[in-house]
Amino acid sequence: MLTDIEKMLFVLLAILAVSATAAGFWEMWLVIQRGDGKLHLNGFVRRAINALGVYLTQRTTLKTRRLTSLLHLGVVLGFTYFFLVNAVDLLYGFLPGFTWPYDNNLLSNLYRLFADLLSVAVLVGVGYFILRRFVLPNKTDLKYHANVLLHPKVKAGAVNADSLIVGVFILIHIGARFLGSAAYIAEHGADVFSPFATIASVLFSGVGSDGLLLWEHVFWWVGLGGILIFTPYFPYTKHAHLFMAPFNYLTRPERTSLGEMEKLDFEDESREQFGAARIEHLAQTHIVDAFACIMCNRCQDVCPAYTTGKELSPAALKINERYMIKDEMSALAAGAESSNPLMGFAISESAVWACTSCGACIDICPVGNEPMLDILDIRRNAVLMEGEFPAELQGAFKGMERQGNPWQSPENRFRWAKDMDIPTADENPDFDVLYWTGCAVSYDPRAQLTARALVKILQKAGVNYAVLGEKENCTGDSARRAGKEDLYQELATTNVETLNEVFADKPRRVVVTCPHCYHNIGREYPQFGGNYEVIHHTELIEELIQAGKIPATARPGQQPNVTFHDPCYLGRHNDVIDAPRDVLSSVVGADNLIEMPRTKKNSFCCGAGGAQFWKEEEHGTAQVNVVRYEEAKATGAEVLAVGCPFCMQMFETAKAADDKPMIVKDVAELVAEAL
Repeated sequence: MLTDIEKMLFVLLAILAVSATAAGFWEMWLVIQRGDGKLHLNGFVRRAINALGVYLTQRTTLKTRRLTSLLHLGVVLGFTYFFLVNAVDLLYGFLPGFTWPYDNNLLSNLYRLFADLLSVAVLVGVGYFILRRFVLPNKTDLKYHANVLLHPKVKAGAVNADSLIVGVFILIHIGARFLGSAAYIAEHGADVFSPFATIASVLFSGVGSDGLLLWEHVFWWVGLGGILIFTPYFPYTKHAHLFMAPFNYLTRPERTSLGEMEKLDFEDESREQFGAARIEHLAQTHIVDAFACIMCNRCQDVCPAYTTGKELSPAALKINERYMIKDEMSALAAGAESSNPLMGFAISESAVWACTSCGACIDICPVGNEPMLDILDIRRNAVLMEGEFPAELQGAFKGMERQGNPWQSPENRFRWAKDMDIPTADENPDFDVLYWTGCAVSYDPRAQLTARALVKILQKAGVNYAVLGEKENCTGDSARRAGKEDLYQELATTNVETLNEVFADKPRRVVVTCPHCYHNIGREYPQFGGNYEVIHHTELIEELIQAGKIPATARPGQQPNVTFHDPCYLGRHNDVIDAPRDVLSSVVGADNLIEMPRTKKNSFCCGAGGAQFWKEEEHGTAQVNVVRYEEAKATGAEVLAVGCPFCMQMFETAKAADDKPMIVKDVAELVAEAL
């Protein structure tokens, strides 16, 4: 199809474009290599299959915004198919006599049909995205609160400009190829396997054979030549996510749970930086995040801090990081230090300390980003390197360090059980289950009611259990989430030594009433040599019901309507979803269990996580715990059931201002009452 001169020009343009594009992607790679640690490639084949599956099915994108996500799926499938279409068009242009695309056989007919249908899918999808961003009124999810820190270029509209440039390129590229097919059909007759292009061929009615051939050449050049002109821009645009999102799924760490934090090596004498002060201090996988970010703002839609008016937007954090990299990409790639710190340029100090570590931003992200872990690394730098953190946390840190609990209480941990016949591990060394009570049970009277209820259940069911008593210590969750990693490691190491000594050669089964203890002992203590089977008390109660050791049916008579709040560290972080509901259904009846709008892994945070329980909530338009309590109240349920002592306290506080408050009870309390 092409003349010899056209072929020479195209090859020359291709050499220049590929060289420039390769240089851009090489700079991206060098910037990523500046990060801390290494990318994870273990289990490459399995991870590659998963990454491909996420890409082709768009299952992470389809979690929310269904219309937009379905249109995006069409664009993804179309773009993917166009790798083949562009290759075939290249052969059509360069090989004389190559007419396969228009041959009348099964493969070529199917090829044209998919090319036609997916061309329209892409054109409609991208057209909608442009209208949605610039015209349609319902686009608040693409904006930010006025108090959110934004990179100057983002504030000036760089994201919109970038979106428009890429959107117009896609329309031109796909549109040119589509119109090229229409011009071919106008000359050679209608094609039942290109229905939309056949309809569009009327645009060329009355054009002679020479004119149609000219149009074919023009559209071929606009379509394929346009790719060569655009690709050097790819590494510098948010649409690098087309490649970087699958790469992110291929290389990010395989964590034991959604929010597992990695251990800092304090024994490495060559290490001078702990936590992230600048871009290059972030983990390599989190620099990949910045390149992979699609800038869809879905993470801020579910962020409890953002939705209650705080300065934190996990989306803005990643977008700001991306533009900070873009501003200094060549310098960073060459090994220079970034000009600006993360705190103050990518995220404000208030936003850093507003994070509840609920993990919603990680769970919802369609490209696998982990902005929460960036924030926790920035906290590590602030605490370990700068010694700067909210003053209220000083008390919690001192309490964990000196008294072994963030309540700063000098009282004995086991005094809550002085009037109960509860065996310690010393008294009952042959126990089957160790009940790790946690600090809340030791020092919070409200949490003690939950512990007493669980003990009643264990005794009723004849479970052979024990507790550590005074040997127990704080797990250190608040220390790690607040950035005080050195204190956390001291506590974790001590606790692992105690547990390993107590368990010896026995099966290592631990039951907890606190999801934060669940997470740390079960998911993060393996970093310190502690490998145990950790279960939540609702899981153990479910086992006992199924084994017939406690009643499995609801009490006769009128049962209250109950709604269950999924603790973030139980449901979203660790996938314990069904056990609490199964237990509640057995106690009050399935018909009396009412779900909140945001439930299970999509649960809204109570506001206590990420060490928020020990400090004043950052300024915003509402309090996180009050928003969640009101959501529970709106269900019409009489009882708000919880499975976490911190959720319990947050809701007890929230209901204080309610004239007709809900009853807040732990699942174990409801079960114990039923006995």
